[in-house]
Amino acid sequence: MKRIFSLALVAACAIGIRVSGQGDTPPPWAYPQAQSQQRPPDDGKVHRLEGSTGAFTVTQINDPFAPPDWYPDEHPPMPEVVAHGRKPDLRACGQCHLPHGLGHPESSGLAGLPADYIVEQLHAYRDGRRKTSVGNSIMIALAKAATEEEMRTAAEYYASLKPKPWLRIVETDTVPTTFVGPGNMRFATADGKKEPIGQRIIELPEDAEKAELRDGHSGFVAWVPKGSIAKGEELATTGGDHVVNGKIVKGKTVACGICHGPQLKGLGNVPALAGRSPIYLVRQLYDFKHGARTGKEIALMVPVVVGLTQDDMLNLAAYISSRQP
Repeated sequence: MKRIFSLALVAACAIGIRVSGQGDTPPPWAYPQAQSQQRPPDDGKVHRLEGSTGAFTVTQINDPFAPPDWYPDEHPPMPEVVAHGRKPDLRACGQCHLPHGLGHPESSGLAGLPADYIVEQLHAYRDGRRKTSVGNSIMIALAKAATEEEMRTAAEYYASLKPKPWLRIVETDTVPTTFVGPGNMRFATADGKKEPIGQRIIELPEDAEKAELRDGHSGFVAWVPKGSIAKGEELATTGGDHVVNGKIVKGKTVACGICHGPQLKGLGNVPALAGRSPIYLVRQLYDFKHGARTGKEIALMVPVVVGLTQDDMLNLAAYISSRQP
């Protein structure tokens, strides 16, 4: 592993300018952005979910310092930073990542990630080494507001949780027409119309109403182009290497399992990938390639992403997300 890391550092230095200077634009389907973050006014209705004793209004559900915990018996007690954050600058982690740590497609899943890795990422946000290609500054602001103790406490809480299936992957030629709502989550339009999927991944809640209520029992479906899982499996397992006249010809990338484990469930401080949101995975691959994520710990990813097209990223994400977490 030390030799691989050294080679990656050399590669990063050699191609860093070219990587960060790529001219293609971020795929909008992977970076959902609402035209307006204005939500409809609260009508005062108290919402309830089957299997929960909770009761919350829309205002309470969207309170960044007291997001709903519908199923408190299904996870360990949440520390203050996860349940409520710290006013006025530090939102509750549970608002976006949810009490069970599985998150939404526009954020990320944290359940079961190594605590040291989570803290490392918070430091990267804080220190300017992790951004996004569309300029989303929420995590940067939160990481700058958090103390070291708060980072560690939140990280250890989410690391203690066991990841579980939270989405299903479906290959298709057509998908519902969609829009991006406040909070940057994508929803199907009410008219039920369909359109060709093209070279996109369309990730939607299984139940739109429950997703807006932040229901921890209601997951997501990701529609991917037909054939993308098999294409992604080839890239993920071989790097695209193939045999010509009895000789191995190197492919576009590096087999994912070398660092992330044979089942893509992580190795040491290297994060698990299996079962994660595919549009989240595409965002990270794109950001690695285009210099939005930097630092010496990122050097290992440079040889992985430099030769990938956006279609390759889509295929990899479709396959990796279809694996059991």
